[in-house]
Amino acid sequence: MSQSKMLERFAQHRQPARTPSHRKRTALVAAIGIGIVVALSGCNDDTGEGKDKAADTAESKAPSDGSSKSSAPADPSGDQPVVAGWQTQTSHKHHFRYDVPGKAKKWKVLGEDTALSYTGEDGKPIVVMTGTANYREGGCPSSPNPKAVGEAGKGQLATVGTTGGGTDGSLQENARNWAGNWGFAAYGGEDHKPKIKVGAAKPWKHGGIEGYTATAKVTVTNRPGSCVPPEAVVHSIAQKLPDGTMHGWVIYADQGAPNALTEAEIEKIMSTVRPTED
Repeated sequence: MSQSKMLERFAQHRQPARTPSHRKRTALVAAIGIGIVVALSGCNDDTGEGKDKAADTAESKAPSDGSSKSSAPADPSGDQPVVAGWQTQTSHKHHFRYDVPGKAKKWKVLGEDTALSYTGEDGKPIVVMTGTANYREGGCPSSPNPKAVGEAGKGQLATVGTTGGGTDGSLQENARNWAGNWGFAAYGGEDHKPKIKVGAAKPWKHGGIEGYTATAKVTVTNRPGSCVPPEAVVHSIAQKLPDGTMHGWVIYADQGAPNALTEAEIEKIMSTVRPTED
């Protein structure tokens, strides 16, 4: 069963900024999976209100198996990297810790409180990440979202970060929501809507986290230059804290471009995700 209309939101930019003050906000994303179009209620304490707008989308396909395959030890201790030579990033705010390859592999870990965001027409953040890291930043300065500012559009081939903080919806909904939201924002936004297919959320039990993971496949429709990839992939991991708040870890990565991360490389990074001790 499919529908030809779904809710989409965002008219956004990404920019480095300090984390905005905590307040409850709502985000919607059109998530497509297993032949059904679903409008999901977002769970982002970090983000601002935005307008919802109907848009045509491609019919969905049943998602491929996106379950995780660990290629690293499951029980790292403290802030030491799971993989020797890798860099550790910690988000105390969202209770995630993860590793990315070292500087020699073109990975850059940003300050824990530095936020990457996309803003709406009113200039207020709609989706926000903190505890971030970029892959191959500063390469090719072209972006599928022409409104991108700050860190966006500087050529990074992948970005990792943490988000969330609200209590709306279920973990499954939020895992899909985060995957779809970031795919939509980073690869076109409302002016140049990409085609998004979000698979069903699947249980994630790894590294001390028991939650859900979801995958969004992105087809980029606005390619103003050769730097813009034809496709992208987004993976999310959602966890729920004892206080009832839900938090997400997200990686979005160019595909079909030189030096793009392989699925095996993405899985290895995901295998390092674990909760903080606090």
